[in-house]
Amino acid sequence: MLALADTPMPTPTMTVDPKLVTPGFVGFAVVVVLVVVVILLILDMNRRIRRVRYREEVREELDAEEAARAADEATETDADLPITREGDDDPLTR
Repeated sequence: MLALADTPMPTPTMTVDPKLVTPGFVGFAVVVVLVVVVILLILDMNRRIRRVRYREEVREELDAEEAARAADEATETDADLPITREGDDDPLTR
């Protein structure tokens, strides 16, 4: 174990000039453009999700109003019907 600890680690030598392999201004510009595009996509996605949610709420409200209206009409038409008794053929002659 001590033999492995005493072995020096080789240091890598630079074969390429570090100034030649940096991204420079073009790399910075590409990253900035990507960040702006991602932010715009996130904002657009949030707007669309909000719009879908709002449409769902409106649709539920309209369905509830339609169901209430149908229930009101059903009770009104039931109240307008003449009452018939068993064995009574003509509801007008009571």
